[in-house]
Amino acid sequence: MQLAVIGVGVMGSAIAGRLLDSGATLHLYDRNAAQMAPLIARGAIASGSAREATANADHVIISLNSAAIVEQAVFGPDGVAQAADAGKLLIDMSSIDAGRTAIMAQRLREGSGMGWVDAPLSGGAPAAAQGKLTLMVGGTAEDFARARPVLDHLSINITLFGPPGAGQTVKLINQILCANAFMAVAEAVRFAEAHGVDATLIPAALAGGRADSRILQEYMGKMARRDYTPTGRIDNMLKDLETVQASALATRTPLPVTSLIADLHRMAVAGGLGPADSAAYMRLFDMDGEQPA
Repeated sequence: MQLAVIGVGVMGSAIAGRLLDSGATLHLYDRNAAQMAPLIARGAIASGSAREATANADHVIISLNSAAIVEQAVFGPDGVAQAADAGKLLIDMSSIDAGRTAIMAQRLREGSGMGWVDAPLSGGAPAAAQGKLTLMVGGTAEDFARARPVLDHLSINITLFGPPGAGQTVKLINQILCANAFMAVAEAVRFAEAHGVDATLIPAALAGGRADSRILQEYMGKMARRDYTPTGRIDNMLKDLETVQASALATRTPLPVTSLIADLHRMAVAGGLGPADSAAYMRLFDMDGEQPA
């Protein structure tokens, strides 16, 4: 496969690495050339622009941080649209606003015939590297079928929910559930410590029960150890929660618990934890930022 990947940050580089492992020819573009270097060393081809990467590929995968950045990458100078045609397909694996996704998808199709599939993900960089992502997809049935040969290399659970933008809506639902779970686990770790219980033993003890979850299994021990090895960013979660809140306001949907969790995320970001891993929520419960004695 001739593929382009635009945006090779934490998630984009994991996606690109997995696609390289699949044997694809990979054309990369990122505004930060240094981020492409490890992948180029593995055989990927550097491009000077999103347009150049698109021109050499049949499928274009985008992994960027906001709708505004996606729009610039697609429709800006030297963007994807400059090399788009009906034979190509854009797969947007960013987490952005559903409404803007639908508008951009229509604009790209009307301008060039190029299809758009939104495929936001759950599982983070480790799951991407192992091909074990969960993908929530929006797009036409035809475009979804065209995207499957690429997405199957990245995911073990793929669901088409409807037209462009539908995948983004389900990703926001995923983020509501995850954000609340992360904070609940952090709170539980602190409660365990306050009562002299070894929190690292809890995931195995609760495995298979109603309180069990992947977040419990993957993060409780990490939080208890204050292991902040990056697998995702708190500021990215806040970005998604703010998109949730904007959508909830537009539809007058009450989200009282998620609104509180969003405020806690704002506190974390205001305290300098934006780039930190989700395990660093523990710092909100450690006044001095250190593990309690």
